Amino acid sequence: MPARTAPESSPVRLAAETWESLFRAQVAVMRRLQSGPAFRDLPVNEYDVLFTLSRCPTGWARLNELNDNVLLSQSSLSRLVERLEKRGLVERMPAPDDRRGVLVKLTDEGAQLQKQIGREHVREIVHLVAPALTAAEQRELLRLTEKLRTSLPR
Repeated sequence: MPARTAPESSPVRLAAETWESLFRAQVAVMRRLQSGPAFRDLPVNEYDVLFTLSRCPTGWARLNELNDNVLLSQSSLSRLVERLEKRGLVERMPAPDDRRGVLVKLTDEGAQLQKQIGREHVREIVHLVAPALTAAEQRELLRLTEKLRTSLPR
């Protein structure tokens, strides 16, 4: 469906149309990526956890920190981490300073799988994005999405 931007949109309408366009673009790209070969062995939400853990400077992350960086509810994330642990992809331990807290980290097998899927995932992203946007447009989109994300209150 083509964009419906009016030449003289009100600020409210323009913000709503901008959000809708951004959201629909993200959904369309994610659907293509999820159906691609990178996620045949591991669903994208499980990969998201592995990817997020791979970016932790200490290697460990609190479950609630993971929750802030992945698109799952806390209860769904807890169950997903349990499944990943059973598969040997992550390990969990109680937080030393807080008995209720849980720390999570990638195992060697989880790190290897994350890198393998990540390489294929990036190739698929390039295959989808590069033909649609020039390098300058990609940089501008990155600038704009970062600006939007960082302007939001925590």
